[in-house]
Amino acid sequence: MKYYIIAGEASGDLHGSNLMKSLYKEDSEANIRFWGGDLMQQVGGVLVKHYKELAFMGFVEVLFHLKTILNNIKICKKDITDFQPDVIVFIDYPGFNLRIAKWAKKQGFKTHYYISPQIWAWKENRITEIKRDIDKMYVILPFEKDFYEKKHHYPVEFVGHPLIDAIHNHPSEDAAAFRKENQLNEKPIIAILPGSRKQEITKMLSIMLSVVHDFKDYQFVIAGAPSLEFSFYERFITCENIKFVSNKTYHLLSNATAALVTSGTATLETALFKVPEVVCYKGSWVSYQIAKRIITLKYISLVNLIMDEEVVAELIQEKCSKQPICDELNRILDSNYRQVLMQKYEELEAKLGGIGASEKTAKLIVADLK
Repeated sequence: MKYYIIAGEASGDLHGSNLMKSLYKEDSEANIRFWGGDLMQQVGGVLVKHYKELAFMGFVEVLFHLKTILNNIKICKKDITDFQPDVIVFIDYPGFNLRIAKWAKKQGFKTHYYISPQIWAWKENRITEIKRDIDKMYVILPFEKDFYEKKHHYPVEFVGHPLIDAIHNHPSEDAAAFRKENQLNEKPIIAILPGSRKQEITKMLSIMLSVVHDFKDYQFVIAGAPSLEFSFYERFITCENIKFVSNKTYHLLSNATAALVTSGTATLETALFKVPEVVCYKGSWVSYQIAKRIITLKYISLVNLIMDEEVVAELIQEKCSKQPICDELNRILDSNYRQVLMQKYEELEAKLGGIGASEKTAKLIVADLK
């Protein structure tokens, strides 16, 4: 069978690579073309476009790159037409993917969506497009099944969260070797996960590192994004207690005592590595005021959304400053509090459905094509 997969971000590349591995197991004749990244390319298939050419964030940046985005859509449609896949698999990245899905459905292609757009957070009206243009939807968060089926009467498959697979399959590295290779000392590690895009890193990193001098018995290690050079981070490394590792977030979390994390998938990754964390987020005043009016969620972190309670502290906007970060970091470094948090993390993992999301999804995709 012929599969066309579209992933537009680093997280989509990770989950797309694991899905591809499972598709090759299920279908030994699988022929795969994809939009993704290095991880998908390592599995096999043919890379059409790298996600680094696609990731534009925010209204202004999207407008500035509109010509590029429209050209990518044109390239994608032509490539699909030439390839004639048996199924197109969209992975998150809704702004681009839903536009392709609308066209693909009219052309008679099968459309499957793995990792639902977060329409439960905002743009809920996208449900109309999804119902019209997507044949099969595979959701990865337990509350999404109720959202789609009970609220919108649209059947979906809950397959579990692929991060559990990614973390379970991640090769371990000896702690001493990790420290030596990255020039880290013996002090306990506080991981700093400031995001993957320049805008959010620039906004968040100085705030997150403002507490360094209050925790001299720890070393703060910045998780560098694979798409950014060390030179971008260099200006933030202002003392010997601040270290840097590039493209090794999972190894870093494996060795961390605590973490400061911007909102997003990283909050869930940190929890699944059983690392106590503080969620930090600060956007521009205008962006925050807009978001506050269109996003009606109780929490911003996936951990709290899934558990439907404040398991990890969320410091947002004016609360995201030096003293509150200090206070919360002290709290998660306390051994008694850490025990309570670990129990909550175990409950979280159970709710996410255990390992096998990629395998379940691949089986469902292949079964639908038979």
